[in-house]
Amino acid sequence: MANFYTEIPELKYHLNNPMMKRICELKERNYRDKDEFDYAPIDFEDAIDSYDKVLEITGEITGEIIAPNAEGVDEEGPHCANGRVEYASGTKQNLDAMVKAGLNGMTMPRQFGGLNFPITPYTMCAEIVAAADAGFGNIWSLQDCIETLYEFGNPDQHSRFIPRICEGETMSMDLTEPDAGSDLQSVMLKATYSEKDGCWLLNGVKRFITNGDADIHLVLARSEEGTRDGRGLSMFIYDKRQGGVNVRRIENKLGIHGSPTCELVYKNAKAELCGDRKLGLIKYVMALMNGARLGIAAQSVGLSQAAYNEGLAYAKDRKQFGKAIIEFPAVYDMLAIMKGKLDAGRALLYQTARYVDIYKALDDIARERKLTPEERQEQKKYAKLADSFTPLAKGMNSEYANQNGYDCIQIHGGSGFMMEYACQRIYRDARITSIYEGTTQLQTVAAIRYVTNGSYITTIREFEAIPCSPEMEPLMSSLKKMADKFEACTNLVKETQNQELLDFTARRLMEMAADCIMCHLLIQDASKAPELFAKSAHVYLNYAEAEIEKHTNFIKNFDQEELAFYKK
Repeated sequence: MANFYTEIPELKYHLNNPMMKRICELKERNYRDKDEFDYAPIDFEDAIDSYDKVLEITGEITGEIIAPNAEGVDEEGPHCANGRVEYASGTKQNLDAMVKAGLNGMTMPRQFGGLNFPITPYTMCAEIVAAADAGFGNIWSLQDCIETLYEFGNPDQHSRFIPRICEGETMSMDLTEPDAGSDLQSVMLKATYSEKDGCWLLNGVKRFITNGDADIHLVLARSEEGTRDGRGLSMFIYDKRQGGVNVRRIENKLGIHGSPTCELVYKNAKAELCGDRKLGLIKYVMALMNGARLGIAAQSVGLSQAAYNEGLAYAKDRKQFGKAIIEFPAVYDMLAIMKGKLDAGRALLYQTARYVDIYKALDDIARERKLTPEERQEQKKYAKLADSFTPLAKGMNSEYANQNGYDCIQIHGGSGFMMEYACQRIYRDARITSIYEGTTQLQTVAAIRYVTNGSYITTIREFEAIPCSPEMEPLMSSLKKMADKFEACTNLVKETQNQELLDFTARRLMEMAADCIMCHLLIQDASKAPELFAKSAHVYLNYAEAEIEKHTNFIKNFDQEELAFYKK
């Protein structure tokens, strides 16, 4: 039977990255749990072995249960009756299998029933699940909302809610409203404290809520009367057991059919404050969204892998003019670029996940004791890297998932337009990845300050100092010239002191930065494991070099006065 982990050797390669040693030391607090929990690792090798085994179990469940159910779930979808959601029959089987395998609350401490996994192996599990069924991936991976509750909730909330997630209950984050999509500071769901009930009461409507009938919700609501901006918003925990929230309808969507996207009506729903008032959007949702964006990056890589798998299998099998179509340059060119984007995007995803792991582990340690000066510097360094890499990982991988889904259908030709082939589902599922949890345009907004303040070019220059194999030296030489073009274009736009021009060229500058970073990561990977990455390093660098040249020509030859032609 198929195993979605063991059949992708690139995943095990990323699991064994040298940074994992430091991550494990921090996450395991030097392996202190070994005396209390018999399943806790005793050292680094034991920890990696544990992650590897869980990933193998995840890959097995994904290959044997989730993937075979995917088409049926896509066709059936969830149902809504009497204000409640009922999952598709295949989704129920999937959830049951994951719960029985203990694959919930993966990153939570063992004292609450979790596995105490770092973000990196958990993200790999999310990628694996998404490769089989991106819609189910939404339901299962929303367990990572518990990270925000763990980070900002109080000990009583930890003891009541975290064990439930570890036991298999589901979560949602209720942010969006009919008039507040990307502009979350316009959220108007009302939160009023009731002295009589001794709790907060929530009233209003939320829309486009993924897995909206979940057991435990994190809700953004307006707690400060008379306010209309983000400073009046707080974060609340709503427990479905309390009642007061009904599902008005499930949206009829283009893709991710297994994942119920709901419109919710809150009527005096009892809730409790998470953290402090007024910090709901400013602090807590920003943390929640960064985690969600890493999750969508993982989902996107999973979809890219699925698209590549389907395209490759069809190209090997389909014969035209007396030979398999994979032998035609037009087809193997598409497949090579698909694989290059997949490997480049995956390298960026796990580099980002490792940065997140280190700073989050240090944040957690800081709640137990004062960090040393060296630890504070380490925390600051990796928090900044995580913040700068997250929009690149989400933005680029979601775009690549869409492009790979498109090319997968193209390889299938007319058959790809037929509903009985999986490529059409992958294509439909991929489309949302560049929209939800912040569109690619919003990822550009998040990334552009790291272009203008020099963070990306500093990171790129640091990567240039990392030795590579002799075989990769010619690529490194080309890459340094690509970085020079990126730096020159950045300086050219900054020198104009024209904010509108900066905003207009921001997407191109972000992509140039991301291309340079991904090329560096691929060269590092190909130097260590050429059998896995050398081909993709060559193909992707050729692709990225052309992209950077295109953006360079546009920016250098663009006259500021031409902005008028782009406006209505």
